[in-house]
Amino acid sequence: MVTTTGPDDASELLTGDGPTRTETDSLGSMQIPAGVHWGIHTARALINFPITRRSISNYPDLVRALARVKQAAARANRDLGDLEPAKADVIDAVCERIVHGELHDQFVVGAIQGGAGTSTNMNTNEVIANAGLEAMGLPFGSYAALHPIDDVNRSQSTNDVYPTAIKLAMVFGVQRLLEEHAKLTASFAAKGLEFGHILKVGRTQLQDAVPMTLGQEFSGFAHTLQEDYDRLHECILWLNEINLGATAIGTGITADPRYAEVVRRHLEELTGIPQETAPDLIEATADAGIFMTLSGILKRAAVKLSKICNDLRLLSSGPQAGLNEIHLPARQAGSSIMPGKVNPVIPEVVNQVAFSVIGADATVTAAAEAGQLQLNAFEPVIAHSILQSLAWMTNACRTLRVNCVDGITANTARLAAEVETNVGVVTALTPYIGYAAAATLAHTALTTNASIADLVVEAGLMTDEQVRKVLSPERLSGIEAMTGAITLPAH
Repeated sequence: MVTTTGPDDASELLTGDGPTRTETDSLGSMQIPAGVHWGIHTARALINFPITRRSISNYPDLVRALARVKQAAARANRDLGDLEPAKADVIDAVCERIVHGELHDQFVVGAIQGGAGTSTNMNTNEVIANAGLEAMGLPFGSYAALHPIDDVNRSQSTNDVYPTAIKLAMVFGVQRLLEEHAKLTASFAAKGLEFGHILKVGRTQLQDAVPMTLGQEFSGFAHTLQEDYDRLHECILWLNEINLGATAIGTGITADPRYAEVVRRHLEELTGIPQETAPDLIEATADAGIFMTLSGILKRAAVKLSKICNDLRLLSSGPQAGLNEIHLPARQAGSSIMPGKVNPVIPEVVNQVAFSVIGADATVTAAAEAGQLQLNAFEPVIAHSILQSLAWMTNACRTLRVNCVDGITANTARLAAEVETNVGVVTALTPYIGYAAAATLAHTALTTNASIADLVVEAGLMTDEQVRKVLSPERLSGIEAMTGAITLPAH
């Protein structure tokens, strides 16, 4: 079996020379390749939506989430007496197979589609029905025995199945991102400890500022990442509010009044993730606010990660004519024309992921705003945008950690030389010699390249011992408090 990636593939799937079966819907009949698990509704979507050249099988989290929703629905319908136990068991078993990776190649409809996700829902219904028929020893398309809509889609609508499934898929994606995000944060924190007593020059507006340690810089990276981890983790709770049982617009038409609670309970048991039915199913069916929230949090995390990568590229720039304060692992030759050149390719690819996430957030915002009345028809592009961002961010965190951060080393000689000649250290002396005297000495040091410490001692403002104490790495970096540092003799 193959998945569709565009109009040519769809044409081959639908018009090949192999055996076919006839399926019929309200628009007429079509010939469907005999050996595929999908049916006529999926076939029409293949023709109608040759847009992205990316089928929904490219998002395995979504496929697994759809299977879990259908599985929960089958169990709920069985419990309520709305579906024969034998049929429910067949559906249940097929869904479990899908959750464990089987049949994913049959989820062939394009990720971007009209119809508010109806094609995705029908592709799912057809695959489950035909796989169930196969397990029952019946030919594909024998829907009188197990029907994609009457049985697999019982008590459901695309309008409650699809949003619930994409939320669940997003939870899966966020959980995976959090694992990699935490590892990356720990990697930066470890470098913070490793570089804890390496003094360097801090910078503001790309100009020399006061000293700090390289460890403080990397610890700062870790702490800012931890903030984004916390925001992403919080979002899971909001994604767990579902509208299963709403059916078409939130009124619950065609579903047993007890169905919403029973299906919620089953979905919670199947996923191990707490689920809560929205208090207003009409509002929940129409609203896309949670998707904007998650997308915004992802954008924030991506932008901050990109800023860190900008810093890594600056700190490693050179090696001769740049800052050259740290060494990034050499991952590949950097030029087809300049021998020996090595580029910061890992931070660069993470930057580009961030640019994509920023663009995806704009798409999600526009799609959420464009919803009308009781349904947002544009959830497919929302799902595509966010699921892609989650996957790319997860991969970006992993490659940044494994192929870059873990192997970063400090250029200690360069850093020491910069601190020794940096006039910013004079700031630490202002409490003892005053701002005016410090400014004069800073100007002299800049014009003569003399040592600030030597100039202070030569001017008789402080002793050599006092200067060394005030300008110790611990005090300059704030590791040791400056208060009560020394007592100067009266002049």
